[in-house]
Amino acid sequence: MKVVIPAAGAGKRLYPHTYTKPKPMVFVAGKPIIGHILDKMVGLEPEEVIIVVGYMRDKIVSYVNANYARAFNKITFVDQEQQLGLGHSIYVTRKAVDGSPILIALGDMIFKDGYSEFLKQHRCNGECSGSIGVKAIDDPEHYGIVYLSSDHAIEKLVEKPKNSTSNIGIAGVYFIEDTPRLFRALDHIVHSSSPGEVQLTDALQRAVEEGSVYKTFEVNSWYDCGRPQSLLEVNRILLSEKIQSGDGAKNSIVIEPVSIGKNVRIENSIIGPYVSISEGAVVNNSIIEDSIVGNNAEIKHIMLRSSIIGDHAILIGKSNALNIGDSSTIEF
Repeated sequence: MKVVIPAAGAGKRLYPHTYTKPKPMVFVAGKPIIGHILDKMVGLEPEEVIIVVGYMRDKIVSYVNANYARAFNKITFVDQEQQLGLGHSIYVTRKAVDGSPILIALGDMIFKDGYSEFLKQHRCNGECSGSIGVKAIDDPEHYGIVYLSSDHAIEKLVEKPKNSTSNIGIAGVYFIEDTPRLFRALDHIVHSSSPGEVQLTDALQRAVEEGSVYKTFEVNSWYDCGRPQSLLEVNRILLSEKIQSGDGAKNSIVIEPVSIGKNVRIENSIIGPYVSISEGAVVNNSIIEDSIVGNNAEIKHIMLRSSIIGDHAILIGKSNALNIGDSSTIEF
């Protein structure tokens, strides 16, 4: 089995943080998003990891080669020159896949259970064209939706339906056994006259219409890193799983769980809980809670909560001296 990770998008929902880095390279809980994804792939021992790159590709290539070259048998980078949707990002890997079964794992999704557990569930589905991870959701109009037949096989797939009788959402992880048929469906859509993005959901629907049998498995822990608020939520969850505090705190209080990177300097501050501070950052006379601080950022004289501070950002507050009378209320 090969692994395909689409990681070519610009990540517009995470602006301004993705002005200077691709979305999979945004830090959360001590490392880039793609690092957490690859960590959970190691146990699968895949034949090959295929990463689709595009926007600021060199940052992903450099990071992955430096940190994971020895962890996998083979890593291949495939360029998607135009970001034309998830289906197109899978389509450009057709030569690298070369007919092998694949696991498709989105480059902005982190799963608590890990891919080894998903593989077990896929195998429990028995003989089929593939299995798709799903989760019950409240807003079907924002997701790919599946409809199940009486024997629990997938009867229909629809991308972001305006009105849906199903609330079973696609969770961003796919095991595809019959890759030739999927790529034929993708090829048809890519070369059709219809303009716009190529949706993987549409290609899977075409494959089902041509006889593919897809089943599902449940995904309980599905974390979308594509928005600032969800990124902070993922930061909290990952830090809770594994405390990764480091050195560098002087005359300070560190409230676990936190992640403190290399060469971080913290003085006269209170850090935590749920704070991730990346390599080279400096924090003085500040209180930081439930936040992510980027590489080489500088923070002084300020209180932060539920914040994301980018790489090399400088944030300096102002020390205040107050003389407050009885029954006063002051808000900063």
